[in-house]
Amino acid sequence: MSNRILPLLFLCFLLLVLDLYIFRAIKSVSHNASARRFKIFSYLWWGYSGLLIAGVFTAIFFNIFLSARAVILVAFFLTFVTKFCFILFLLADDVRRGLIWLKRRVLRKGRSGQPVSPAEPITRSEFLVKAGIAVAAVPFASLSWGIIKGGYDYQVRRQTLYLPNLPKAFDGITFAQISDVHSGSFYNQRAVLGGVEMLMAEKPDFAFFTGDLVNNVASEMKDYQDIFSKIKAPLGVFSVLGNHDYGDYYYGKEDSPQKRKNFADIKKVHELMGWNLLLNENRRLKVDGEEIAILGIENWGAGRFVRHGRLDLTMQGTEDAPVKLLLSHDPSHWRAQVLGQTDIDAMFSGHTHGMQFGVRTKEFQWSPVEFIYKEWAGLYQEQQQQLYVNVGYGFLGYPGRVGILPEITIFELKKS
Repeated sequence: MSNRILPLLFLCFLLLVLDLYIFRAIKSVSHNASARRFKIFSYLWWGYSGLLIAGVFTAIFFNIFLSARAVILVAFFLTFVTKFCFILFLLADDVRRGLIWLKRRVLRKGRSGQPVSPAEPITRSEFLVKAGIAVAAVPFASLSWGIIKGGYDYQVRRQTLYLPNLPKAFDGITFAQISDVHSGSFYNQRAVLGGVEMLMAEKPDFAFFTGDLVNNVASEMKDYQDIFSKIKAPLGVFSVLGNHDYGDYYYGKEDSPQKRKNFADIKKVHELMGWNLLLNENRRLKVDGEEIAILGIENWGAGRFVRHGRLDLTMQGTEDAPVKLLLSHDPSHWRAQVLGQTDIDAMFSGHTHGMQFGVRTKEFQWSPVEFIYKEWAGLYQEQQQQLYVNVGYGFLGYPGRVGILPEITIFELKKS
């Protein structure tokens, strides 16, 4: 419990500090407002902040509807970001005022030795305060649009995958990939279903899911299990686990009966949906007597994330397979254990979400996440080995997306 409450207390305290700082700034420029009007504004300002903080604690520590929880956390996120942007202008003005005060202290006497005539008092600049309000509205508007539209604006991205050893029977076969569902963040079942229907309209021959089905616990899939069970393919649907699927962020890293039961429930959800969950193991796909290998490893992150993956077990028995396709949630695994160290042809990952913010076109892509992950979205190739990073189907934390939209990837296999 303490690992969640301490960061939350800090964020709430920081929000109140921002509130006080901004409130004093607005008060200083509200010369024309009547005392009664400003009193009403004060009640609204502090009442909203108090209700918001109370709501956040209720959403996190009590069992309330997911939709209500989403609304509360969205409001907290937007409020925090907007006020943080606003305060940058106030700080700039305070620095300006401080420099003026320092100059007056140093030059408090004129050249004649007489005191300098008093200047008008240093007051907070109305221009900067109003400019801060205007600028703060920009992230508020863009982030709000990202919630209203971006979070469920599913994009089908098409990618041809050239493989030199691809058997003839697999030339031209298609398959789909989705990743990072994070069902605990959803609040619109109809929109989620629409994305699944977009995927199924592509009629893939097989499909991959590359981890993070939930945020924390298996029960988050209760309202979405029937939706994702609609993902079917003639050659099968194959899935792996991500770092969020182990329950570490809810139960802690230590073993417990509750954590073991939750993990068993996660695996059961995959089974009930008809997905073939691969836990450090592999399967063979057969078409017209020819085969390729599908490998699925448990989460293995090169950074601070859990490492349950065993590549040696995952590859066992695939020595004769002409093509090996690996599902591994975290793209950092590619450089750490796969690239140049195995004969795996292509690896498929998710995890990064593209930080749910950035720019992505056919010719150019950028996101702040590139300062953390060298490979974070799209196709990468070195020598004869390839990696594809899907930016995710769902969202986490910020309940939307700006620029980096939810992705359904459709691959076509071709012999090079």
